[in-house]
Amino acid sequence: MKRTIPLFISAVTGFVLICTAFIPKFVDWGNDAMAWFNILAAFAFILGGGNLLKMQLQKISAQQPGWGYSAVTLIAFFITLIVGLLKVGVHPNINFPEYAWSGDYLAEGSTFWWLFEYIFYPLSATMFALLAFYISSAAFRAFRAKNTEATILLLIAVIVLLGRTYAGVWLTSWLPNEPILGNSGITYSDFHLSHLSEIIMDDFTTPGMRAITIGIALGVASTSLKVLLGVDRSYLGSDQEA
Repeated sequence: MKRTIPLFISAVTGFVLICTAFIPKFVDWGNDAMAWFNILAAFAFILGGGNLLKMQLQKISAQQPGWGYSAVTLIAFFITLIVGLLKVGVHPNINFPEYAWSGDYLAEGSTFWWLFEYIFYPLSATMFALLAFYISSAAFRAFRAKNTEATILLLIAVIVLLGRTYAGVWLTSWLPNEPILGNSGITYSDFHLSHLSEIIMDDFTTPGMRAITIGIALGVASTSLKVLLGVDRSYLGSDQEA
């Protein structure tokens, strides 16, 4: 029973949401299901916050390696939570100026907005900037011309990289717009790196990405059906019936 009820609720909710996309009469049912989802998500946030406190406090109390990062995490967590809940620095709404908390906590100039604008966004940009160096290092190791396939990959990567920058335009801008072989229709300018890059991206990369996307969609659909039909019960934890 402990596993049957969650399976039944998951199946009914999932099929209702699927029907919402195809049958207009199910739209209201879908909205009700999403409202219940938002309520449950609110409780999930509380559980997630409690689990965060438990894990980080354990690291700090045990003086585990990197416990300083846990302390920073907890400090940032409590500052953001208090600022958001108490609407610190929020300006009152112009329609209700007598109520200090009537303003939007995300409005420009509020403390919560300031935290996102001047701390969260710069830190995110810094993290992605560092990620670029790791990607460059991985690309250098992957693009080594060890065999024929790696050589082709390296050549294509160089064409695309140069074709997407001004360096590619500068290197091949001297090629004239004149036919190579009579009336073949092929001109020297067809070998501009920017043009070659567009051909690679439009005729090879885009179809490949679409094929991968279709494969991912089919995988998600099949996995979702397994969950809705109760075939895959891994999200409930142990397979043993309580």
